[in-house]
Amino acid sequence: MIGNRQEILKIHSKDNVLVALTDLVKGAELSFENQTYILVDDIPAKHKFATKNFNVGAPIHMYGVLVGRAKKEIAKGGLITTENLEHDTEHYSANQVVEKIQWQAPDISKFKGKTFLGYHRTNGTVGIENNWLIIPLVFCQNRNVEVLKNALVDKLGFGKQQHLGLNVDTLIETYKSGGSAEAILEQDILKETDDVYKNPLFPNVDGIRFLTHDGGCGGSTSDAIALCHLLAGYINNPNVAGATVLSLGCQHAQSKILQDALNKMSPNNDKPVYFLEQQHMNSEKELLAEAVKKTFVGLMEANKVERQPATLDKLVIGLECGGSDGFSGISANPVLGYVSDLLVGLGGSTVLAEFPELNGVEQELINRCQSKEKADKFSDIMAVYNEKATLLGGGFSANPSPGNIKDGLITDAIKSAGAAKKGGTSPVEDVLDYTEQVVKPGLNLLCTPGNDVESTTGLAGSGTNIILFTTGLGTPTGNPITPVIKVSSNTKLFNRMNDIIDFNTGGVIDGEETIEETGEQLLDFLIEVASGKQVKARKLEQNDFIPWKRGMSL
Repeated sequence: MIGNRQEILKIHSKDNVLVALTDLVKGAELSFENQTYILVDDIPAKHKFATKNFNVGAPIHMYGVLVGRAKKEIAKGGLITTENLEHDTEHYSANQVVEKIQWQAPDISKFKGKTFLGYHRTNGTVGIENNWLIIPLVFCQNRNVEVLKNALVDKLGFGKQQHLGLNVDTLIETYKSGGSAEAILEQDILKETDDVYKNPLFPNVDGIRFLTHDGGCGGSTSDAIALCHLLAGYINNPNVAGATVLSLGCQHAQSKILQDALNKMSPNNDKPVYFLEQQHMNSEKELLAEAVKKTFVGLMEANKVERQPATLDKLVIGLECGGSDGFSGISANPVLGYVSDLLVGLGGSTVLAEFPELNGVEQELINRCQSKEKADKFSDIMAVYNEKATLLGGGFSANPSPGNIKDGLITDAIKSAGAAKKGGTSPVEDVLDYTEQVVKPGLNLLCTPGNDVESTTGLAGSGTNIILFTTGLGTPTGNPITPVIKVSSNTKLFNRMNDIIDFNTGGVIDGEETIEETGEQLLDFLIEVASGKQVKARKLEQNDFIPWKRGMSL
């Protein structure tokens, strides 16, 4: 023990490895559950060591599931590494009859009757922001989107008074006065920033969000269709009041495909959506002038909607992780799982994405599906995705990044077993393929890649009005229409990258708080964000948008 903090942790009774919660040195003698371990290697914090001698081929378990097999002999007290462990998972099947599981929600009495202030839409959904979208259907409209951004943002009061607080004028003055490179490097150019928007003309509009991408034409027709469905999902998202859509006219991603997708998602859609095709205009200037006028009229309409109280069952929460470390599956992800269970108990919706990071826990999720149909759909999507990725030279086993591996997530199965903790323990009510919309309360599974931005892009496109994003290494990811709450797995990271991270779960690792206590605090914070509190990614204008091209992306 170090103060109140444990040095090592066994996550599940079935596990045959222990996790180091702090750096441990070779030769150290440790006691745990009436067993003594003498370390034969240095064990860095977040990494694992063997609880017994492993022969070649021996199964290794974490989180109660198979996460790999020894490819070399591993001594008791030895460090588990990529050199001695290879990825392996249990087989799974949805063939058995799936019965509805009996689930007991956690105590939700603290949150019963609580509300947030949101924007009520006519279809019954509630947004936590009121945004206007400007969208290109094809990459050759990206320049026009940027022109509109330059024309509208500052004039309408949506620009920041001081962007990022970097005082470049100081460097210019030093250079003009003959200053050397050393003098330039010694200058302090950081200055205080004002995160408040400048007197917006439309106070009930949270922002104009400008999307750009490299798709819509030149790739596969299926990718163009998926892009149209994704963009329709963005317009349909409750955080969006309406949209201006720019089209060239001849591209694969046609306006009609987007319109048909939007009509299917929301047959009674009454949001203003303006479609403009450049090839039908006399000039580019005419296109841009019309886009500005239509957008201005749309903002006038959007500004009529004001925040009103809404019950917590109107929240649709995306569950995401990125830049994960060996603590993510012990602190941050289980905290999100508890928040998910609380929200499901309150009648809300949660969405667990990143299918490559569910590799190895498929059977557990299949067993939680509330119908055979949903279990089959999940099983089929997982199998097809992995098969296609494997044929293209990848496969789920290739998912962990160098950063993941360095910080203890050395196989995809280890990463997945920890990542799945974001989904809590509640039944799986629905399984959604990419761009399908969340329509059921409870836990939903959504097929996205594990890539952080592609996945958050997909979560927003399926209707999440807020995203919880855990990280152990730090990532600045945000989304144009859906606020992303960044949650750190450890206190050291939270203190070091406090400018981009909103909430810390490191107290769980430090032995200061329980998962349940931290989860309740996070839900309280989430309610504040739902009522208008700005997250760090919003303050930094981190609006990442990358549509998934469904070839190989893990």
